[in-house]
Amino acid sequence: MPEALLAELVEARAAREPVAYVTGMNGERRLVREGFAERFRMDRSGFEEDGETFVAIHNPPLQLIVVGAVHIAQALVPMARIAGFDPATNDPCESFASFGRFPGERLIHDWPDEALRALGCDARTALVLLTHDPKLDDAALEVALGSQAFYIGALGSTRTHGRRVERLRARGISGDAIARIHAPIGLDIGAAGPAEIAVAILAEMLRVLRLGA
Repeated sequence: MPEALLAELVEARAAREPVAYVTGMNGERRLVREGFAERFRMDRSGFEEDGETFVAIHNPPLQLIVVGAVHIAQALVPMARIAGFDPATNDPCESFASFGRFPGERLIHDWPDEALRALGCDARTALVLLTHDPKLDDAALEVALGSQAFYIGALGSTRTHGRRVERLRARGISGDAIARIHAPIGLDIGAAGPAEIAVAILAEMLRVLRLGA
């Protein structure tokens, strides 16, 4: 790779900007940011149909922000790391978000809306809200729904989510934005217990990431 293109690629990586390195049999080399939507979505490098053009996808790392250092989070965070996510667990309560409960993980003790603004919610970010506490969840949702986060999920029953929707509408958030929230969170697999709920959440995150729905 030419030095100038490598420098541009490093800058894009630092800015969490997806780029593709395109090469051809004619010696062409370039970085592009559009035109390969399916490859970007699937993190899939490879030859194009012409058999001569190779596209190397350089996506930013997947980011998972978990709000609420509860038992489900203790199962979800290591699972997500295995699946390729860079997780951060946020809870203002330091006794919950502690290294004793989350050994070696990235822990944040700010209020969730502040944490989301600091971390950034781009198109490679998933947000999972597990607190059941409107004081924490609602402000975080307001930030997330104005972002490009590819997945936003919130724990709670259908009734709990109904009340959440009412509160968000009262904050002036549109119905289309609210519809981005996956709630009740996770695929309906009959999950029982924190670990199985974590599996359901991770599966839904991956379905949305790869299939877009």
